[in-house]
Amino acid sequence: MPVIHPSSYRPPRLLANPHVQMILANQLRFLPPAVLQRERIHTPDGDFLDLDWSCTGARRAAVICHGLEGHSRRPYVRGMTRALNRAGWDVCAMNYRGCSGEPNRKPQLYHSGATEDLDTVVRHVRAAGTYETLALVGFSLGGNLVLKYLGEQGSHARGWIRGAVAFSAPCDLTASARAISRPENRLYLQRFLKMLRRKIEAKERLYPGLISSDGYDTIRSFQDFDNRYTAPLHGFRDAWDYYRRASSKPLLERIAVPTLIVNAQDDPFLAPDCFPFREAGRNPHLFLEAPERGSHVGFFDANGGGIIWSERRAVAFLSEP
Repeated sequence: MPVIHPSSYRPPRLLANPHVQMILANQLRFLPPAVLQRERIHTPDGDFLDLDWSCTGARRAAVICHGLEGHSRRPYVRGMTRALNRAGWDVCAMNYRGCSGEPNRKPQLYHSGATEDLDTVVRHVRAAGTYETLALVGFSLGGNLVLKYLGEQGSHARGWIRGAVAFSAPCDLTASARAISRPENRLYLQRFLKMLRRKIEAKERLYPGLISSDGYDTIRSFQDFDNRYTAPLHGFRDAWDYYRRASSKPLLERIAVPTLIVNAQDDPFLAPDCFPFREAGRNPHLFLEAPERGSHVGFFDANGGGIIWSERRAVAFLSEP
């Protein structure tokens, strides 16, 4: 049974609180400036995606997928990029539509199940002909995206994707949306909605007859936001239809390449349904590690010379024969 227990992660004593852990790892962690090479590629529907590369001349590459309202410059992406570079991987950090610092061309933005864009990036990296091995790493929303993509690909991913790692993955989006609406997560929810508002206002300027920010102050939850914007812009009936169709959990049993999910039991954004023990028990390619601590995209420690536990864990898993 590929359920890894116990986990090797042990937080420093002062970081046992999940909120302290999350804020430190995602907001306060210092990393030296990274030298990234930007590449713009075009999508089949006439939009674009910006990729940020960090290359060492390796023959293997990893595609990193960030979380909600993230981008390639987030500390968790930069830290993972540095760790993979040091371990002999080139890195392609994907910026979702509208997340690279410039509004995308289409009315649509990105969402938790937009695997067609990840497929465009994967095909682009493969077509370069430079790499013998490809891996995927996803954080939060990006973790669900990676898992859903691999489930959709099934056995077709064998031979060109070596493996994948997903951290803090809300694989059941309905359960996760309810979890983040709990009172103790109110400040996080407000921050996300404020960031998303800026995206909507930018879209409103481009598509004034289609997208409106009027009444945005009445939005109090992700369900409200997704009912008003995500669902109609991306072809879903409503928020619940979006959560059902974009969740990776129903597809986990179809994953056919070595894949590790690391979800902390104290993650404020994950509900029990986001811990797919049954699916991992049924799929020899799917590994689930559920440390008692680690928070959401946290897993911070001070034992690796600037490389934190999650980064060492990903490198070790992807390096296994």
